[in-house]
Amino acid sequence: MQDFNDLSGTALVIGGTGGIGSEICKLLAKRGSDIAFTYQNNLEKAESLSTQINDLGANSLKHPLDLDNQDDVLNFIQSLGNDGGIHTLIYAAGPVVPQVHLSNIQPEVFSKHLNSEVNAFFGVVIASLPFIRKQNGAIIAVTSAATDKYPIKDGLSASPKAAIEILIKGFAKEEGRYGVRANAVGPGMLTDGMAATLIDRGDYNQHDLDTATANIPLGYYGNAIDIAEAVCFLASPRARYISGQILNVDGGYTA
Repeated sequence: MQDFNDLSGTALVIGGTGGIGSEICKLLAKRGSDIAFTYQNNLEKAESLSTQINDLGANSLKHPLDLDNQDDVLNFIQSLGNDGGIHTLIYAAGPVVPQVHLSNIQPEVFSKHLNSEVNAFFGVVIASLPFIRKQNGAIIAVTSAATDKYPIKDGLSASPKAAIEILIKGFAKEEGRYGVRANAVGPGMLTDGMAATLIDRGDYNQHDLDTATANIPLGYYGNAIDIAEAVCFLASPRARYISGQILNVDGGYTA
């Protein structure tokens, strides 16, 4: 399956070295797209991912990027867009946040998380839009199934993701006239990615995990490849008439 062979330019994956982002990069490469991806500070992981992409027959470009620095974001994306174009933007970045009751979050902490995640996403999209319009391209954000069915203590993660989903709908409405599609994929509980980090860190105890499993109709956790499959489908021309949608990949959790 070579969904992206006929598209010019590259797919830009923001947060490419994360558990989900890396699987997205590799699946895009398998399906015929060249990849540019950003990372925060783990050069070793970025170099390993770049090699894996190349081994799959695709060109790769890795770039360290501080998403809070809008000048750096703009300069990088303009350089990439002017050097061949961008056919797809995939936003898979986001911090691992503590699981805490809303009543225990200080307003300044909430503001920091909300502004950082939402502003970073918005800034990346605005910088990329001129190039995505030229390609009649796609924007995909990786969000969270928690925006549809709220798990207790997940407010620091779910709130910014909910704002990003509203922006996705807005971009779908306003950019459709340019042939641009915008969608989001909301992961449920996974065995890798941020959920795995939270488990390893002890934010979830065995009771929490058993309760979460009981609330999943399929009865098991997904993985990053499940998310990558959904993202790559929505990014591809096969999803040419799908826009403004939030696809939860969660084993039926939000049903």
